[in-house]
Amino acid sequence: MTGPSTVEPGKGLSSQDRGAVRVPPIRPGGYDPADYAAIVVRGAREAGVSALLVMTVLHNEAYKPHHPLLERLWQWWKPGASFGVANMHRATFERVRRAHDLPGRWQDLRDDPAFAVQVAALHLKDLDRALPRRHVRRYSRDELLALGYNTGERNMRAFARGVPPGPMARSYLRRFRAYRSRAAKALALGGRGGP
Repeated sequence: MTGPSTVEPGKGLSSQDRGAVRVPPIRPGGYDPADYAAIVVRGAREAGVSALLVMTVLHNEAYKPHHPLLERLWQWWKPGASFGVANMHRATFERVRRAHDLPGRWQDLRDDPAFAVQVAALHLKDLDRALPRRHVRRYSRDELLALGYNTGERNMRAFARGVPPGPMARSYLRRFRAYRSRAAKALALGGRGGP
């Protein structure tokens, strides 16, 4: 993208910028969250959360191809699947939609990466509000928020009190830590321009 543009709340990019956002490829491994760095920066800024947190979550959620056609087929087979470049489940989306009065639908996440990033950033903001200011030192605030993104608010609060995460949450946290530098690099290279 070139020049300033604004994301309309709940609608992702303006129609002028919509064509500049790449649709993730169908082929697994061909999707790169770095392609959405400018969208992440804008969405994180509007939500009041760290762009690095949002970008690292996108890297963590990039384990499956995020193509609208594949997600439609996947929904047919598994109606409760998560959608969009930020892998959001319907129940989570509905909570964020109601809390922030978003006009979009859950299905819009698969077709509109900018909207998916916006909703993910707002969800992280909501998790941040729910996280106690004081927590165990073994996790950074961003790590707890990422765990909350993956496992839910109740589990995040338990981890903040010192309850050890289970194997899947530990795996998510390991990947989150490993992707942190890659996410920072993506933001440094693409956060000021390009889709």
